[in-house]
Amino acid sequence: MFTINCKGKLLTFDTPVVMGIINATPDSFYEGHLTKNIDDILALSTKMISEGAGIIDVGGQSTKPYSERIDKDEELRRVIPVIEKIHLLHPKIILSVDTYYSEVAKEAVAAGASIINDISAGCLDDKMIETVAALGVPYVCMHMKGTPGSMQQNPLYKNIVKDILNFFIDKVDECKKAGIKDIIIDPGFGFGKTIEQNLILLRELGIFKMLDKPILAGLSRKSTVYKTLQVTPRDALNGTTVLNTIALMNGANILRVHDVKEAREAVTLINAYIKNAPALQEHFL
Repeated sequence: MFTINCKGKLLTFDTPVVMGIINATPDSFYEGHLTKNIDDILALSTKMISEGAGIIDVGGQSTKPYSERIDKDEELRRVIPVIEKIHLLHPKIILSVDTYYSEVAKEAVAAGASIINDISAGCLDDKMIETVAALGVPYVCMHMKGTPGSMQQNPLYKNIVKDILNFFIDKVDECKKAGIKDIIIDPGFGFGKTIEQNLILLRELGIFKMLDKPILAGLSRKSTVYKTLQVTPRDALNGTTVLNTIALMNGANILRVHDVKEAREAVTLINAYIKNAPALQEHFL
């Protein structure tokens, strides 16, 4: 069981936690989750919390394949007011900021965020890891091959599971040496991986438990779901729930999702399944 310190708020993973996605951006890959104004965003955050979200993750730019990078000033303009207002409305909820800019991370924590969620694991801003260490907050360290603009251009691996495991061994060591105490690992489903590679990672997710860190799975409405089913992101909720369930069975501690209610139901059912099959507990814990 893991416990992380989010600026004095302890988050304990005695049961998997659901992270709700708030897109403060006009160009999310999932159009059904776009919000037009701050009132819509606050209403969505309130709905997610009422449905059981343990973390709300606020991001200010799209990181879908082939997306264009926005600068830190525009990202600050998008995310800081959102974090401030959600924090004011829901002061007890744990807020995460989805950014690879160290300056955005710093300003977001000042505004009320208490987790940094970095898709680049410090590779797009060489000051990020030292900044997170100085801020004293947990760090979601994600694997991505390339950048959002280039990551899906023929991603190649010698052995995808071994390559990403070695990446995390090095990154966890780097983060620890910098002084980061609480590290969450995210294998980066869809970030420089083909559909087949994503499914291999999902099948072998339990291997990453050897790192002794909480594991985050972000599969919500991604192309692995909707392209496999030959549907659109809007119609990918059921498929997302199926893959989230597999992720939970293979050791995920956090589900990052657009749809909190359905993710919480998956967590509840998996917990009941484990409780009623004690021989399985060692596999999951």
